[in-house]
Parts: sequence; structure tokens; C-alpha cells
Amino acid sequence: MSLSIENVADTIRQTKADLQDKQDTLSQAYVDMTASIQAEVDEIKALKAQGKSIIPELDYQDVIHNRVNEEQKNLIRKRGCVVIRNTFPAAQAQEWSERIGAYLTDNGYYDTPDKGIDKYFSSLQAGKPQIFSVYWSKPQMEARQSENLAQARRFLNRLWTYQGSDGVAVFDPDRECTYADRTRRREPGDNSLGLKPHIDGGSVERWVERKGFWGVYRHLLAGNWQNYDPFDAAYRTETEEIPSPAVCSMFRTYQGWTALSPQGPGDGTLQLVPIARAMGWMYLRALQPDVPEDDLCAAIAGRALLCSPQWHSLLLEALTSIPQMHPGDSIWWHPDVIHAVEDEHKGKGYSNVIYIGAAPYCEKNVKYLAKQAQAFTKGESAPDFAAEHYELDYKNRATIADLSELGKKQMGLMPW
Repeated sequence: MSLSIENVADTIRQTKADLQDKQDTLSQAYVDMTASIQAEVDEIKALKAQGKSIIPELDYQDVIHNRVNEEQKNLIRKRGCVVIRNTFPAAQAQEWSERIGAYLTDNGYYDTPDKGIDKYFSSLQAGKPQIFSVYWSKPQMEARQSENLAQARRFLNRLWTYQGSDGVAVFDPDRECTYADRTRRREPGDNSLGLKPHIDGGSVERWVERKGFWGVYRHLLAGNWQNYDPFDAAYRTETEEIPSPAVCSMFRTYQGWTALSPQGPGDGTLQLVPIARAMGWMYLRALQPDVPEDDLCAAIAGRALLCSPQWHSLLLEALTSIPQMHPGDSIWWHPDVIHAVEDEHKGKGYSNVIYIGAAPYCEKNVKYLAKQAQAFTKGESAPDFAAEHYELDYKNRATIADLSELGKKQMGLMPW
């Protein structure tokens, strides 16, 4: 589902006008939620000062053997993120890294001029590519259809409230839809990939789209900020996004990636604001009287939603680099969690990952699979991304013959 807006400024102005009778309620909710978020930021800063870990960590064996307790689950819900150690054997991850490198080199990716289509992150510097617009290499497909990953995602999906108040499931936590994404291979010394703190999955539409997103943020709009639960799936499969390259039109319970090489703080890796409720606070912030009537704290249609120093400095105090990652470890973060990429890779080795999130089985996601399957069979770029189509004639590209039964189901090529 997509959303078309002819005049963004007028739409924002009208949205705020329609909420004017709620202004006192929204202002009080903002004041109260600010105090709560401040306490959470202070907690994170104190833990850092003590040298304690911020990002929850689990071991894959504990996940699959049901050894994760409620305290650990609640911490994941609070922080909105988790590292799962040893999701894959280290040797397997390193082999995938080598094969992806060969896939890119053998098919001349570095010799192909950048088509310059993907403008989602307008702040990226030009230079040698660090994120590669390939979707169908065999290692990527092998990782996506892995039973290891399937079990990890079942666990993660079940941290959500996925049953609606009417008893009907919003999504099926035990069935997954493949969302084909890219791969990152960041070389030492690179300073071109740094991404400012942002949230994917929608910007302006979060406020102006009244069917799905107003449902997601219904408690905030009513002033009941305490009832806002980022892990409540209600209405999230009904949202409509403004079409743009790299704006995800599937419902993801988590964004994520799997490490193919060692990487940690300073290696040009991921940073998070580990506060699951942060988007709720940003939502209320944009509806305060000091924000211009045609503005939503500088949100731009079709772009990532930036967490800016001007409007959201409180949240930026909690920006945290993820812990040291080893080949085969995976990291997962709620789709509304603010994330960034360190400006410079100061380490000595390549910082390589495969981007793989979690997109559970639901009507919204199944509709996307039909388009994605066509792109897969043709070797085109995945539908949500810029139509660069580098892989059309690539040798050793994955085909249907490379898919397992589980992989075919996840791709919508075989019924569950």
C-alpha cells in the first residue's frame, strides 16, 4: 500500500489544524513523557559511565532451548534491540563473506558506474561503494532461508503483542516473509558511509496518514502516553507509506544484520538510541506549538526520519555504539528505534554484514512478495529499492533451484 500526497506542507498544516482541539492534551502528554524519557536517558548514561552493557545480549542456544527469562525479554522490549550471539557458526559467516566478495568482483560490480538513483540518504558522500545493491547472491539467499534464522525470528516475533483485541492475529509469528536487502562491505579508513541518527519506515506519513499510523499512535493522540507500547502490532500492518527508494513497504518487526567479519566500536559500525519508546516521544514533539504549522521537526517525505540536534537533542544523549560483534552474530532492532552508522571506519579489517530483518507473515507482506518474486526471477533490484538492476546478467546469481522448501515459502513461491 502506498500513500500519495500532492502538497506536503498543506497536508501537515491541515493535520495540525484537525488536532487543534487536542493541543492542551498533547502538550501535557509531551511534558510528562519527556520526564519519563529523560529518566531513561539518564539510566543509559549512568550505565555507560560504569562501563556496563547497554544493548541486551543473548546466545542463540539459549534462544532455541527456551532459556531466555522474562526479565531478559522485558529488557529487549525496553531497549528495542538485542544481539544474538552465534546465530550462525563463525566459519559459515566468514565463508559467506568470501563468496560475496567474489560475486561482486567476478561480476564487475566495482567497474560499473554508480547509477546515482538511490537518493534516500542525501547526506552520503561519494566514493568507493560500501553498501552494495545486490540482493540475490547465493550466500544472501542461504542466510535468509536458514533454519537458524527462522528460529531466531520466531522468538523475536513473539516478543510482540500480535493478537488484536478481537482475538484475531495481526501477524503470524511463526511464519516469515523474506525481505531482500543489500550487503555492506566497509573497508578500513572509509569515511563516506556515516549515517546520521534516523528511523526508517516512514517520515511525514506517520503523522498525516490516518488509517494505519493514527492507529499505531492512537494512545499518544489521546494523551495516554503511558499506554503507548512500541511492541503492540495493532494497525501496523495497515499503514501506508509514501513511495521512495529504500522506504520499506513491508511490516518489519525488526531491522537487523548478521556480521560476516569481526567489528565493534570504532570500526564504522552501527549505533543505536536503545529506547524503544523514542519514536513516541518524537511523535508528540512534532505536535507542540513551537514547531511551525507546516513542519514536523524537519521530517521530509520520502526520506529517512532524522533525529536532529535541533528538535531531539535529549535522545541523542543516549546514542550508543553496539558491542563487539563476531562472525555469525546478529543484531536486531525495532523498526522505530533510532540508529546511525559511525562516520569513519578506524579499524584494521573489513566491516562486513548481510542486512536481514524480520518480516512476519501477514497480508501486507504477502502482497509485497509477489512483486519481489518477479524481481528475483529476473535478477532485478528488490522492489523497495532503487531500480539499479546490477545483477541482471550476473553469473552465479541465485535461482529458484537454490531455494529450500522453507526458502520458497518465505519468498511466496510455495504455500505454507
